[in-house]
Amino acid sequence: MKHGTSTNIKHIMKIPGLVQNAAGRWVPLKVNGKTQVPFQGIGKFMPDGKKHGVNIPTCANYPSDGNKQVSTLKEALIKAGLKDGITISTHHHFRNGDLLSNQIFDIAKELNVKDLVWFPSASFPCHEHLIQYLEDGTIHHIEGSMNGPLGRFASEGKMKGTGVLRSHGGRYQAIQDGEVQIDIAVIGAACTDPFGNANGLNGSSATGLLGFALADSQFADKVIIVTDNMVPFPCLPWQIQGNFVDYTVEIEKLGDPEKIISGTTRITKSPDRLYMAELTAKFCEAAGIIKEGFSFQSGAGGTSLAVGEYFKEIMKKKGIKARFARGGSNKYLVSMLQEGLIDYLLDGQTFDLEGVRSMSENPNHVWTSPFTSYNYHSKGNFAGMVDVVILGATEIDINFNANVVTHSDGYLLHGIGGWQNCLFSKTVILPVPLFRDRIPVIVDEVTTLCGPGELIDVVVTERGIAINPQRQDLIEAVKGSGLPLKTIGELKEIAEKICGKPEKALFEDQIIAIIKWVDGTILDTVKKVKEKING
Repeated sequence: MKHGTSTNIKHIMKIPGLVQNAAGRWVPLKVNGKTQVPFQGIGKFMPDGKKHGVNIPTCANYPSDGNKQVSTLKEALIKAGLKDGITISTHHHFRNGDLLSNQIFDIAKELNVKDLVWFPSASFPCHEHLIQYLEDGTIHHIEGSMNGPLGRFASEGKMKGTGVLRSHGGRYQAIQDGEVQIDIAVIGAACTDPFGNANGLNGSSATGLLGFALADSQFADKVIIVTDNMVPFPCLPWQIQGNFVDYTVEIEKLGDPEKIISGTTRITKSPDRLYMAELTAKFCEAAGIIKEGFSFQSGAGGTSLAVGEYFKEIMKKKGIKARFARGGSNKYLVSMLQEGLIDYLLDGQTFDLEGVRSMSENPNHVWTSPFTSYNYHSKGNFAGMVDVVILGATEIDINFNANVVTHSDGYLLHGIGGWQNCLFSKTVILPVPLFRDRIPVIVDEVTTLCGPGELIDVVVTERGIAINPQRQDLIEAVKGSGLPLKTIGELKEIAEKICGKPEKALFEDQIIAIIKWVDGTILDTVKKVKEKING
């Protein structure tokens, strides 16, 4: 059972320009010139108004023969109105194999366009190429996850504007609510027809789904579809409908196929992490979660994949099957679908070629999007229907609050993804090592708050399992199970006995990014890391 919070915002101005939100974090009321709402508590912020609407188009302005193809990406961007200060969106289905996003801003630089806002659904190390454009003012700031080099660049206070980090569902919410108005959406697709119907299934740059580009296609002022596989109308099946599209372009190569497929979808070989995965599965069995018709979601990291394999063993032993599995598809979930251990695979993104193949062939491998799965400003979503979700974290504190975007050194190196949205599942379990690189994962207070502790139910480490005291039902369910149960405080003490208590990261006052909650309110800030002076 999930509990809301009744804490109210404290409007006591102790830090100039900031207010203390319901989580006790000091946050700004304006970011990049836009008024913000501080976090008010889970389920407390009630939005009003209408969904964002785009200008009404007319068929009279589009080719009657349906051919919207132009010769180059540069021509498409110019026709779409590329100019100073606008917002350009992209999706991350190409992952670290993305070649398209870099080309967009190469063109902007060539045309001497300045102060652009880049609104990706996520970024990857391949986008380090864009640092030069953050430095010269072509890009003003990024509203999306900043992974690897981009995160480090922002953490050092070098980005001109303030970064905005949202969950996958929060991104859809921000678009539909008009919090972010996309001027030009550039959607890369493995297969497209000249009219703009598109999918990620067919072609050398296959990604599987295009769900992260759905809101962009629906709400952007101008939409450009870019492909390296243009086919005659109709492109089937269509995941993006051509009726939303302004221009189509064929280029030589969209992405690097070897890097499009995630490199994370391998089961861990670490004995400690395999043990954590086994403990997680045993906990779910002892708590009565694994039963006929249950549902689950696990990530694509090595430990989460191992949990899924342990689930599989238990399900076979008990002769039961799950109604559905949620999450990014991979060969392990596909095998469970094929073996009849799950009725449906509800896919949010596709992590390997087996997922792409299965999605093309199996009607029970179902396309989803951040709207159906995660959007908090809708009439319900799938997250609350999932019985158990397995997630990771960079830090967890003694109140079960968790961090997924910064490390203990304060550097912004990860995105939120669907992590926040998954916290609304019926049981949230975080299998994490007790320490990484001799740095404890369980701390007094997380560096950056990404998920309130009242939504996090269980922490599993190689040294024991801690259950949130709010979940007395789980505590009662596993009594006498023989599992190594401990309090979160005990786990913290064990880690500190092994590693010692590390020094906290030092920060300057400059806010380099904000963390949005799923409802669009500000949950926390990320500050510039203070440079260490040797000697």
